[in-house]
Amino acid sequence: MGSGFDFYVLSLSWSPSWCAENDRAGKTAQCNGQRDYRFIVHGLWPQNERGFPAFCPSRDGDRVPDALGRGLFDIIPSMGLIGHQWRKHGTCSGLGQRDYFAVLRAARERVRIPSTLETADARRRMSPAAIETAMAEANPGMSPQGVAVTCGDDRLDEIRICLTRDLAFRACTEVDRGGCRARDLTIPSASRR
Repeated sequence: MGSGFDFYVLSLSWSPSWCAENDRAGKTAQCNGQRDYRFIVHGLWPQNERGFPAFCPSRDGDRVPDALGRGLFDIIPSMGLIGHQWRKHGTCSGLGQRDYFAVLRAARERVRIPSTLETADARRRMSPAAIETAMAEANPGMSPQGVAVTCGDDRLDEIRICLTRDLAFRACTEVDRGGCRARDLTIPSASRR
């Protein structure tokens, strides 16, 4: 049973960037335009000061029951992603599926997204440092050293937030160092209609 880790990384994916890169035709529920997803939970990852555990043995097995997974669709709109996150990361939390996903939801609810990011339109550009600063300013106790922005091409991909095992914000040098080095990023619009 995995549980040897130092802290969590909550990874929030900017859905419009993912859809632009992976599902332009809008075939998935995440990208079909019936709901304007903004930041979705990519995962809650047990992390060590250096590296991270993955694919740990678990009593709960690999498959996430539909009833449990569908209860997460407001923050993770795909059973495939839910199952993958459980197998790769959740199994290393030392928690059972229900408890892991409850902690994942609590972590997401702990983070406030500033309106400057949520209401971005396709012409909006921000530097990774400005995004990290905006996140820290919107979340008391969070510092820019506890947030990392990732990018693909010139688009915002994810915001990764470091949390203690008790879900308090914390700095995380290795995660922060792995962030995007672009000068500025496009934040694609969430509205597809």
